[in-house]
Amino acid sequence: MSEPATLSAEEADQLARMRYRRALARKKRKEREAASEVKELNITAMMDMMTIILVFLLKSFASSSAAITASEDVRPPVSSARASPKDTVAITITPKNILVGDKEVVRLENGHIPKAQLQGERLVLGLDAQLKKEVAKLKYIEERNPAAPFTHELSVIADKMVPYDLLLTVLYTAGVNELQNYRFIVLQRDAE
Repeated sequence: MSEPATLSAEEADQLARMRYRRALARKKRKEREAASEVKELNITAMMDMMTIILVFLLKSFASSSAAITASEDVRPPVSSARASPKDTVAITITPKNILVGDKEVVRLENGHIPKAQLQGERLVLGLDAQLKKEVAKLKYIEERNPAAPFTHELSVIADKMVPYDLLLTVLYTAGVNELQNYRFIVLQRDAE
Protein backbone atom coordinates (compact mmCIF):
# COMPACT_ATOMS: atom_id res chain seq x y z
CA MET A 1 0.00 0.00 0.00
CA SER A 2 1.14 3.38 -0.80
CA GLU A 3 0.81 6.15 1.65
CA PRO A 4 -1.27 9.11 0.61
CA ALA A 5 0.80 12.09 -0.23
CA THR A 6 0.41 14.81 2.24
CA LEU A 7 -0.38 18.25 0.94
CA SER A 8 0.61 21.48 2.47
CA ALA A 9 -2.12 23.80 3.66
CA GLU A 10 -1.48 26.14 0.74
CA GLU A 11 -1.75 23.36 -1.85
CA ALA A 12 -4.92 22.01 -0.22
CA ASP A 13 -6.45 25.49 -0.29
CA GLN A 14 -5.50 25.90 -3.96
CA LEU A 15 -6.97 22.48 -4.81
CA ALA A 16 -10.23 23.34 -3.04
CA ARG A 17 -10.49 26.62 -4.99
CA MET A 18 -9.87 24.82 -8.26
CA ARG A 19 -12.60 22.24 -7.48
CA TYR A 20 -14.98 25.05 -6.51
CA ARG A 21 -14.33 26.91 -9.81
CA ARG A 22 -14.88 23.72 -11.82
CA ALA A 23 -18.11 23.00 -9.97
CA LEU A 24 -19.28 26.59 -10.51
CA ALA A 25 -18.40 26.46 -14.24
CA ARG A 26 -20.20 23.11 -14.56
CA LYS A 27 -23.28 24.55 -12.83
CA LYS A 28 -23.31 27.65 -15.11
CA ARG A 29 -22.93 25.48 -18.24
CA LYS A 30 -25.86 23.28 -17.17
CA GLU A 31 -28.00 26.37 -16.48
CA ARG A 32 -27.16 27.80 -19.94
CA GLU A 33 -28.00 24.52 -21.63
CA ALA A 34 -31.25 24.23 -19.68
CA ALA A 35 -32.25 27.80 -20.53
CA SER A 36 -31.79 27.33 -24.27
CA GLU A 37 -33.47 23.94 -24.23
CA VAL A 38 -37.19 23.77 -24.96
CA LYS A 39 -38.77 21.53 -22.39
CA GLU A 40 -42.01 20.68 -24.18
CA LEU A 41 -43.02 21.94 -27.60
CA ASN A 42 -46.69 21.31 -28.24
CA ILE A 43 -47.00 21.41 -32.04
CA THR A 44 -50.67 20.41 -31.98
CA ALA A 45 -51.70 23.53 -30.08
CA MET A 46 -49.63 25.72 -32.43
CA MET A 47 -51.22 24.13 -35.50
CA ASP A 48 -54.70 24.63 -34.04
CA MET A 49 -53.92 28.29 -33.46
CA MET A 50 -52.59 28.77 -37.01
CA THR A 51 -55.63 27.01 -38.49
CA ILE A 52 -58.00 29.31 -36.60
CA ILE A 53 -56.10 32.40 -37.78
CA LEU A 54 -56.11 31.12 -41.37
CA VAL A 55 -59.87 30.47 -41.31
CA PHE A 56 -60.50 33.91 -39.81
CA LEU A 57 -58.41 35.64 -42.50
CA LEU A 58 -60.06 33.70 -45.33
CA LYS A 59 -63.50 34.51 -43.96
CA SER A 60 -62.71 38.21 -43.63
CA PHE A 61 -61.35 38.39 -47.21
CA ALA A 62 -64.35 36.54 -48.61
CA SER A 63 -66.89 38.95 -47.13
CA SER A 64 -67.84 42.21 -48.84
CA SER A 65 -65.37 45.00 -48.21
CA ALA A 66 -67.79 47.86 -48.73
CA ALA A 67 -69.01 49.27 -45.46
CA ILE A 68 -72.26 51.18 -45.51
CA THR A 69 -73.08 53.33 -42.53
CA ALA A 70 -76.55 52.52 -41.30
CA SER A 71 -78.59 55.61 -40.62
CA GLU A 72 -82.23 56.37 -40.01
CA ASP A 73 -81.98 59.25 -42.49
CA VAL A 74 -80.90 57.14 -45.45
CA ARG A 75 -83.32 54.81 -47.19
CA PRO A 76 -81.65 53.79 -50.47
CA PRO A 77 -83.87 52.74 -53.37
CA VAL A 78 -84.65 49.05 -53.89
CA SER A 79 -83.28 47.18 -56.91
CA SER A 80 -82.98 43.66 -58.25
CA ALA A 81 -79.28 44.18 -59.09
CA ARG A 82 -76.98 41.36 -57.97
CA ALA A 83 -73.60 43.16 -58.15
CA SER A 84 -71.78 43.44 -54.85
CA PRO A 85 -70.41 46.82 -53.73
CA LYS A 86 -66.69 47.56 -54.03
CA ASP A 87 -64.43 49.28 -51.57
CA THR A 88 -64.24 52.83 -52.97
CA VAL A 89 -64.61 56.40 -51.81
CA ALA A 90 -68.15 56.56 -50.41
CA ILE A 91 -70.37 59.64 -50.35
CA THR A 92 -73.58 59.45 -48.34
CA ILE A 93 -76.34 61.95 -49.07
CA THR A 94 -79.10 62.23 -46.47
CA PRO A 95 -81.86 64.81 -46.20
CA LYS A 96 -79.79 66.53 -43.46
CA ASN A 97 -76.14 66.28 -44.58
CA ILE A 98 -73.48 65.02 -46.98
CA LEU A 99 -70.81 62.65 -45.64
CA VAL A 100 -67.57 61.33 -47.10
CA GLY A 101 -67.00 58.00 -45.40
CA ASP A 102 -68.25 58.63 -41.87
CA LYS A 103 -67.25 62.31 -41.76
CA GLU A 104 -69.86 65.03 -42.25
CA VAL A 105 -68.61 67.60 -44.77
CA VAL A 106 -71.75 69.67 -45.49
CA ARG A 107 -74.88 70.23 -43.40
CA LEU A 108 -77.91 70.78 -45.62
CA GLU A 109 -80.56 73.44 -45.00
CA ASN A 110 -84.06 72.19 -45.87
CA GLY A 111 -82.54 69.57 -48.19
CA HIS A 112 -80.43 72.15 -50.10
CA ILE A 113 -76.75 73.08 -50.01
CA PRO A 114 -76.20 76.46 -48.29
CA LYS A 115 -75.09 79.25 -50.65
CA ALA A 116 -71.95 79.78 -48.54
CA GLN A 117 -70.86 76.21 -49.41
CA LEU A 118 -71.26 76.67 -53.18
CA GLN A 119 -68.68 78.06 -55.57
CA GLY A 120 -70.33 78.89 -58.83
CA GLU A 121 -73.40 76.79 -59.65
CA ARG A 122 -72.32 73.28 -58.69
CA LEU A 123 -68.98 73.06 -56.80
CA VAL A 124 -69.54 72.22 -53.09
CA LEU A 125 -66.56 73.60 -51.13
CA GLY A 126 -66.62 71.29 -48.07
CA LEU A 127 -67.13 68.21 -50.23
CA ASP A 128 -64.43 69.35 -52.66
CA ALA A 129 -61.86 69.75 -49.87
CA GLN A 130 -62.56 66.31 -48.39
CA LEU A 131 -62.54 64.58 -51.80
CA LYS A 132 -59.16 66.18 -52.59
CA LYS A 133 -57.77 64.55 -49.43
CA GLU A 134 -59.29 61.16 -50.31
CA VAL A 135 -57.95 61.27 -53.89
CA ALA A 136 -54.50 62.33 -52.69
CA LYS A 137 -54.51 59.40 -50.24
CA LEU A 138 -55.53 56.93 -52.99
CA LYS A 139 -52.84 58.26 -55.34
CA TYR A 140 -50.23 57.97 -52.58
CA ILE A 141 -51.27 54.34 -52.01
CA GLU A 142 -51.06 53.68 -55.76
CA GLU A 143 -47.49 55.06 -55.86
CA ARG A 144 -46.40 52.79 -53.03
CA ASN A 145 -48.42 49.72 -54.06
CA PRO A 146 -49.00 49.09 -57.79
CA ALA A 147 -51.39 46.25 -56.86
CA ALA A 148 -53.85 48.85 -55.50
CA PRO A 149 -54.48 51.19 -58.46
CA PHE A 150 -56.54 54.37 -58.24
CA THR A 151 -59.71 53.40 -60.13
CA HIS A 152 -61.49 56.79 -60.16
CA GLU A 153 -64.53 55.05 -58.65
CA LEU A 154 -67.07 56.52 -56.28
CA SER A 155 -69.90 54.86 -54.36
CA VAL A 156 -72.94 57.06 -53.81
CA ILE A 157 -75.31 56.14 -51.00
CA ALA A 158 -78.30 58.41 -51.34
CA ASP A 159 -81.75 58.52 -49.83
CA LYS A 160 -84.41 57.72 -52.41
CA MET A 161 -86.02 61.13 -51.78
CA VAL A 162 -82.85 63.18 -52.52
CA PRO A 163 -83.60 65.70 -55.30
CA TYR A 164 -81.90 65.10 -58.64
CA ASP A 165 -80.37 68.60 -58.58
CA LEU A 166 -78.59 67.85 -55.27
CA LEU A 167 -77.35 64.54 -56.64
CA LEU A 168 -76.10 66.25 -59.80
CA THR A 169 -74.23 68.87 -57.73
CA VAL A 170 -72.51 66.15 -55.66
CA LEU A 171 -71.55 64.20 -58.80
CA TYR A 172 -70.18 67.37 -60.43
CA THR A 173 -67.95 68.01 -57.40
CA ALA A 174 -66.78 64.38 -57.48
CA GLY A 175 -66.02 64.65 -61.21
CA VAL A 176 -63.88 67.74 -60.61
CA ASN A 177 -61.83 65.55 -58.21
CA GLU A 178 -61.16 62.79 -60.78
CA LEU A 179 -63.91 60.49 -59.50
CA GLN A 180 -65.78 59.86 -62.74
CA ASN A 181 -67.00 56.26 -62.29
CA TYR A 182 -70.11 56.24 -60.11
CA ARG A 183 -71.76 53.32 -58.36
CA PHE A 184 -75.09 53.88 -56.69
CA ILE A 185 -75.68 51.70 -53.65
CA VAL A 186 -79.19 50.22 -53.51
CA LEU A 187 -80.99 47.75 -51.30
CA GLN A 188 -81.36 44.34 -52.86
CA ARG A 189 -84.93 43.25 -53.44
CA ASP A 190 -85.80 39.91 -51.87
CA ALA A 191 -86.09 37.06 -54.37
CA GLU A 192 -89.66 35.88 -54.65
